[in-house]
Amino acid sequence: MDTETKSVLVYVGLDRIGDSLLKLPFVRSLREAFPSAHITWVAGKDTSVYAGNMAPFVKGLLDEVIENAGIGLSPKELLRRPLNSRYFDIIFDTQRVALATLVLCRIRHGQFISPFCNFFLSSRKPPSGYKFPQSMQRQMLDLLEIATDQKIKTPNTLPLQLEPSLLPATQQLLPEGPIYVGLLPGSGGKPKCWPLKKFIQLAQIQTSAGRVPVFFLGPQETYWRPEIAAVVPEAIFPLQDGNHKDELKHEPQWTIALSKRIAVSVSNDSGAGHMCAVGGQPLVSLFGRTSPAKFKPMTPKLTIIKAQDYGGREMHFIPVDAVDSAVKNAINGVYG
Repeated sequence: MDTETKSVLVYVGLDRIGDSLLKLPFVRSLREAFPSAHITWVAGKDTSVYAGNMAPFVKGLLDEVIENAGIGLSPKELLRRPLNSRYFDIIFDTQRVALATLVLCRIRHGQFISPFCNFFLSSRKPPSGYKFPQSMQRQMLDLLEIATDQKIKTPNTLPLQLEPSLLPATQQLLPEGPIYVGLLPGSGGKPKCWPLKKFIQLAQIQTSAGRVPVFFLGPQETYWRPEIAAVVPEAIFPLQDGNHKDELKHEPQWTIALSKRIAVSVSNDSGAGHMCAVGGQPLVSLFGRTSPAKFKPMTPKLTIIKAQDYGGREMHFIPVDAVDSAVKNAINGVYG
């Protein structure tokens, strides 16, 4: 614990729901390490959900979130001092991008912690033989270890305090009795999506086995509902349920709360998948072009299925029967 450091800046490119959950252990550990510091979180190239719907989870941990800071976008930034020439005792550069790192160096600081170019510009460096981890979460925790000389464990769960009214609402929407299987067909990019027709086939297998498919459709996937409902009439669509509009205002907490009622969920590499992971129930996570080592969801009840194991990098290579087998195993407490 360092009570002398008064100001800390953390630089990221941007924050979306999925990676913000992976970064949350770093945020918590950062506050523990610097309890008296004013901590400023800077999204240099875009927005941060820590300033939006993830703000409740960082209340008391981050003092300030700056979005679209314009750091790392243009070489012209090197001609000035960003953030109005403010001073920070410590700057954490979580990226490894030359321009952003060089611009961050222009900010007045006491210490600069950066992995760029094998920590060449960093005030403090890792021990000889150090290998930069693949996991984004571990990368950030390592930066904090290097800055503080404190060991920080990699968590495999993420306890969250949810809005109390949500849990009773989930019991109303998904009552006791049926075995619910969560299906999350969306993602931030089409190449990361297992084909919708395969999700539908998987849902039909679940209904044949007496289970209830629960489709989590985000705002960009709502138009899939009629197609799914036409061939899987038993399916439930909790995020489109008009009786729970008040709960929907608490997203992503509503999805996390709902996931606790699900026996097992199947997800692409997506923010919704990370929400289900921290909900604590089993997750089958499907990967194609993206790296499971870098973006591994935070749960010990995890099964990863990679397209590469079935003949290619594209998601369509993953067969339905392999996913169904993983679902049945997870229901029986077998993961991996």
